[in-house]
Amino acid sequence: MKYKKKDLKLNNFTVIHPPKELSHNGTTVFLTGSIEMGKASEWQVKIEEEVEKRMKDDQVITIFNPRRKDWDSSWEQSIDNDNFRGQVEWELDGLEAADKIVVYIDPDTKSAITLMELGLHTNSNKMCVCCPEGFYRKGNVDIVCNKYNIPTVDDVDGLIDFILK
Repeated sequence: MKYKKKDLKLNNFTVIHPPKELSHNGTTVFLTGSIEMGKASEWQVKIEEEVEKRMKDDQVITIFNPRRKDWDSSWEQSIDNDNFRGQVEWELDGLEAADKIVVYIDPDTKSAITLMELGLHTNSNKMCVCCPEGFYRKGNVDIVCNKYNIPTVDDVDGLIDFILK
């Protein structure tokens, strides 16, 4: 069976959202960062679209995107809530399993969980961070990245370049 170039590329690019099981096909990339509903842009969509469009035919990339369409903000944020605990455990497992972690911190958010995840993975040697001007703790983020030799970029396009190299 012959495949068109576009068909082949589609087979080489996968996006996994929770609660779907994490698979490890090709280079795996976890998208961590601002998700605060109503405040954060949907930067993950841009990354997914651009990576799929710009990746080389011989690349195989799987994106772990924690932003889920069926998120229910009424879930009690408790270890006793199975849905909430499952989401957090999926994220922790995805961060550990990923070959690369890209971090985007939207200046219009507080991003407390993102900052925690940045701290958890400072020594992983697999992160790249985008923290634009205007984020209320940008100085702290810049100092942590500098101390732990975490590459930083100015925008989402820089994160896309990091994924593709």
